[in-house]
Amino acid sequence: MSVVGLRGLIMRLDKRVEALLPQRIRSVWNHPAGPKTIFFWAPSFKWALVIAGIADVVRPPERLSVYQSSALAATGCIWSRYSFVIIPVNYNLFSVNIFVAATGFFQLSRIYAYRKSLKELPPAKDETADSEEAGKTPAA
Repeated sequence: MSVVGLRGLIMRLDKRVEALLPQRIRSVWNHPAGPKTIFFWAPSFKWALVIAGIADVVRPPERLSVYQSSALAATGCIWSRYSFVIIPVNYNLFSVNIFVAATGFFQLSRIYAYRKSLKELPPAKDETADSEEAGKTPAA
């Protein structure tokens, strides 16, 4: 089947589906960022990053990556801004990136709190005894 024939088939199928839709949904169907465009599907699949970030809430903070969480927070902020600059304005892209940024910042806060709690803990008694003995010279 040629590209022209495939395109005609898709256009005919689109017209049939559109005829079956109620008027309110038809405006979403034909929107410049609607389900017939990449502007709809790319952000929709990006929700998997949000789900992965939420799943990491049960992961111990010592196993979280600062670089990964920082990257998620930064890209979420950048793409949230970008979603209002592009034409058409893409609210689906905005919403998913707000959640990506939020999960990134939340994981960073967990890492920060964990590392701060490690600094506040006094050293164990065995560790202080070993360090004192290490500093002494052997008796002759």
